[in-house]
Amino acid sequence: MVARIIELAVYRAQRTLAHEETARRAAQAHEATRFHFWTGASGKRYVHSVYDLVECPPLPAANYVLVRRDSNGRPHALSIGRVTSSVPSLNLAELRHRGAELGANEVHIHLLAENAKVGKLIEFDLRTGQVDTAMSRFAGQAH
Repeated sequence: MVARIIELAVYRAQRTLAHEETARRAAQAHEATRFHFWTGASGKRYVHSVYDLVECPPLPAANYVLVRRDSNGRPHALSIGRVTSSVPSLNLAELRHRGAELGANEVHIHLLAENAKVGKLIEFDLRTGQVDTAMSRFAGQAH
């Protein structure tokens, strides 16, 4: 029979380091998915903050993309639009209601439009860009 002496302090230190490394990797993965760039028809890319639909905070007027992330982690845009109320809780209620209707599990928020006019232009650019993307996929499958 073979006996092995284990120093408890060393074992605990190794286990703590392993847990810290796992936590660091999880934080890096979360950070990578915290932001998403959506591309408009113009070719311009718009950075969006990514929130779980249920955990999204109240929002000021902003552009949004309601998203269904599939089992492979790929996001699919379900709806692109803007919330315009000056009351953040009303904007959140609108997003959650619309997201629930569509089966969204994420909401991507773009807060960098300088004013309502620019917000409308961004919304149009993103919507048109997603239509172009969908048509390209459809055309590619037709062959």
